[in-house]
Amino acid sequence: MSNYRMRLLYVVGIAFNLIALSVSVNAGETLFAVTFGVIVVYLGVRYWMIATGKH
Repeated sequence: MSNYRMRLLYVVGIAFNLIALSVSVNAGETLFAVTFGVIVVYLGVRYWMIATGKH
C-alpha cells in the first residue's frame, strides 16, 4: 500500500473517531469518550510516524 493511501486511511480514521468522541461527550458517556480519545492519539502518532518515515 502506498504511503499516500496509508496517510489517507489514518486521516479518515481520525475523523471518524473525532466524530464519535464528540457524540460520546455530548451524550455524557465518559468511558467511551476516553476510549475514543486514546484511539485518536494512537492514530495521530501512527500518522506522524508514516508521514515522517519513522515506521
